[in-house]
Amino acid sequence: MIAAAQKDDVLLADIAAASLDKDSLHVWWLGQSGFLVQWAGERLLFDPYLSDSLTEKYATTDKPHVRMTERCIDPRQLTGISRVTASHVHTDHLDGATLVPLAEANPGFRLYLPHPIIPEAGKRLGDAPVSYCGIGDHDVYVEGAWELRGVIAKHNEVLRDEHDNCHYTGFLVKCGPFTIYHSGDTLWHEDIVKMVRENPCDLLLLPINGNKPERRVAGNLNGTEAAALAKVGGARLVVPCHYDMFEFNTETPDEFVTACGRLEQPFRVMRCGEKLEMKKGG
Repeated sequence: MIAAAQKDDVLLADIAAASLDKDSLHVWWLGQSGFLVQWAGERLLFDPYLSDSLTEKYATTDKPHVRMTERCIDPRQLTGISRVTASHVHTDHLDGATLVPLAEANPGFRLYLPHPIIPEAGKRLGDAPVSYCGIGDHDVYVEGAWELRGVIAKHNEVLRDEHDNCHYTGFLVKCGPFTIYHSGDTLWHEDIVKMVRENPCDLLLLPINGNKPERRVAGNLNGTEAAALAKVGGARLVVPCHYDMFEFNTETPDEFVTACGRLEQPFRVMRCGEKLEMKKGG
C-alpha cells in the first residue's frame, strides 16, 4: 500500500494552516481525481473518492478494484466545503459513500454535475442535504469571485442526452486571479484544445492512466497527451492524476514526466495528501 504524504489529523492541520490571502491558491491531491482547492478561505472539492466502495463492490468479480494508495482522509472530517464536483457517473467520481458523509459534515454544499446524471446522483445520495447544480459545456455559474464553467469531455465518446447535455464534463474554475481546469475523465478532443488556448490556466489537473481496451473500462489521456495539452494551452503548471488508485487501471507518471521535460512544460507530480501552493503571477 502506498502511504499518503499526509493524512488524517496531520492533513487537517495543514489545511487549517493554509493562508487566507487572495494572492495564494492551495491545492491538495486526495487520490484518483480528487483535489481540495482553497482560495481566500473558500473550499472546493473536485471529484472526491474517499471510500473503499469500489474495492468492496468488485471484490469477488473478474475485475477486482485492488486499492494501491491508502485513504488520506475520512470525508466526515472535511469541513468548510461549499462546492463539490462530480464529472460523470462512474463511482470513483460520483461516490455515495464519500458524498453522503461529506454532506453530513457540510450540509447544503453545491454539487456540480452533468445534467443527465442528476437522477442517478439522487439515488446514490438519497436525502443527503445537497444542492444539485447541473452543468455542461453550455453552462456557467458565477458566484461572487468564483466562476464555474462546464467543458466537454470524451470518455470514450462525447455522449449527449436529448437536450444536448453532456454525460461527461470537465470544469474550468476561476477563483479570484486564478484559473484551474480539471478535465474529469477524457480523451483528447479539439474543443478542449480550443478551450485551453482561449483560457490561459494557472493549473491543469489531468488524468494520465491512458486508454487500454484490455482493462474493459473507458480510458483517458496518457502521459504524453496530458503534457501536450498543458503545453498547447500555455499552462503555468500541470499536475497528473487518475493513477495509483486501482491496480488494474493505473500507470506510472514516468511518461508524463518525460514528455513535460521534452516540451519544457512546468509540472508537479504530487503524493496523495500533499499540498501545492501557487502565488498570483508567480
